Amino acid sequence: MSASATLALPPALDVAGVAVFALSGALLAAQMRQTFVTMGFFALVTGVGGGSVRDVLLGVPAFWLHDPWIAPVILGVALVAWFTPHRWWEGQLLEWLDAVGLAVFSVLGTAKALSLGATPVPAAILGIVTGCVGGIIRDVLAGLPSILLRPELYVTAAALSAFICAAGLALNLNSPLVWSIAALAGFGLRGAALRWGLYLPTYSRGGTQPPGAS
Repeated sequence: MSASATLALPPALDVAGVAVFALSGALLAAQMRQTFVTMGFFALVTGVGGGSVRDVLLGVPAFWLHDPWIAPVILGVALVAWFTPHRWWEGQLLEWLDAVGLAVFSVLGTAKALSLGATPVPAAILGIVTGCVGGIIRDVLAGLPSILLRPELYVTAAALSAFICAAGLALNLNSPLVWSIAALAGFGLRGAALRWGLYLPTYSRGGTQPPGAS
């Protein structure tokens, strides 16, 4: 697989992924009745946290530092959340936005890692990092239990997207088709977990344990 195949991934997808994840961060701050500064900070760390960690591990500048659209989009998302009536944010919108961001960023992270020379398995792991770390940082800052400790599938959904993307691109399959299938698969699994409470079995020695995480 050539690097050009993955570098052809549209930059607009990065911006879209950041916007969705940033909105989930801003939404959480809104639900907690925080100030606009806090809302903007939550949007920032959620939107770029996973991708920044990925880029540090790859030894390249953080993706958002040289993109003229990322910061304005994050600010715009925070403004939208700030001026939108709270009733629009009720229900599980935060969880579903997070599911979209998880799937999209897992694919984007994997594709970028492959384009920079990572082999498929490490690239998929970096895709998982890209998809999960922003949400983990958001929850820790909010003083909430990390998504890693919650019962339904989360990291598993990111892994599904990441490994489908890595395998498809390694086989030189059509890139847009691979990205689409990988993102839909991860989103579908995460959505099923939200809808039906799916979870992995937990480690147990001589007793029944509650549902586990990831």
